[in-house]
Amino acid sequence: QVELVESGGGLVQIGGSLRLSCAASGRTFNPSVMGWFRQSPGKEQEHLAGINWRAGGASYADAVRGRATISRDSAKNMLYLEINDLRLEDTAVYYCAIYPNGVSRGPGYWGQGTQVTVSS
Repeated sequence: QVELVESGGGLVQIGGSLRLSCAASGRTFNPSVMGWFRQSPGKEQEHLAGINWRAGGASYADAVRGRATISRDSAKNMLYLEINDLRLEDTAVYYCAIYPNGVSRGPGYWGQGTQVTVSS
């Protein structure tokens, strides 16, 4: 039983930057892979980034590669996503998630999400 709470979203202008945070809590928290995905109304979930919790190795989707950095603080059970050079198409609700079987198999648990709105 794990709770994930995202924060850090908001209204930003094109070209701006944002740092999203995810706090995990529960009686036990020992994930293998965690990551971020986003979703806009009427659209499918779009995976963005994943990170191996123990080793720290990261992977990125084409949509954010070169603009995003995923990181974690294992001692604090915190996950982060920094995105630079924000674009209109980055507007979405962003979710942090636990990937029980790796990124390729999709998320198993996620939080309520945090809204990111990019404006011109």
